[in-house]
Amino acid sequence: MTPTAASVEADSSLEWFKSSYSSNDGPECVEVAIAHATAATIHVRDSKDKQGSQLAFTHTAWTEFVGHACRSA
Repeated sequence: MTPTAASVEADSSLEWFKSSYSSNDGPECVEVAIAHATAATIHVRDSKDKQGSQLAFTHTAWTEFVGHACRSA
């Protein structure tokens, strides 16, 4: 199964965070937020464009992506 993501409108109710591996002054970061209402959708955005497009992943797709990234590191 291939993880999928959908582009979604910016949601101002999400609480965004960066990885602890990211520095605050780094120019190339992504931010992640978990939708509190369902906890089943993980949102990802470019930290340089907070009002721009976001990607929304299902919990399963996000778990598969992170697992693959960890194995590839």
